[in-house]
Amino acid sequence: MNKIITSGKRKTAVARAVLTEGNGKISINKKDHKTLPFFDMLRIEEPLRISDSILGKRNYNVEIFVTGGGTKGQIEAARLALARAIIEFSKSAELRKAYTDYDRNLLVADVRRKETYKPGDSKARRRRQKSYR
Repeated sequence: MNKIITSGKRKTAVARAVLTEGNGKISINKKDHKTLPFFDMLRIEEPLRISDSILGKRNYNVEIFVTGGGTKGQIEAARLALARAIIEFSKSAELRKAYTDYDRNLLVADVRRKETYKPGDSKARRRRQKSYR
């Protein structure tokens, strides 16, 4: 049985996707992905929908384990890990091109991070208000 393990990152969230042949079950942290809010569920399913349209319907069992970050960062990390796993499983150049044409973040990690706070200031770029009296 073929088993692919890949990882994805977004902000401080890290996801690990395990892809095996099966009946199409997707679980995130050992829970069914259908328990997620609707748009988060759609975000995670995007790589599968694109691969189905190009390669035809293939059934994968997907287990995703996510730690750290907030909900949106975890969703994006899981999406990246799943897309990388499908590419590695199918080894299709046509699918890789379709992923990059649809959304570059399906295969490339978004490396933006929160800017650090500066000493003596209230936020990263916000300066303290000056007092002239």
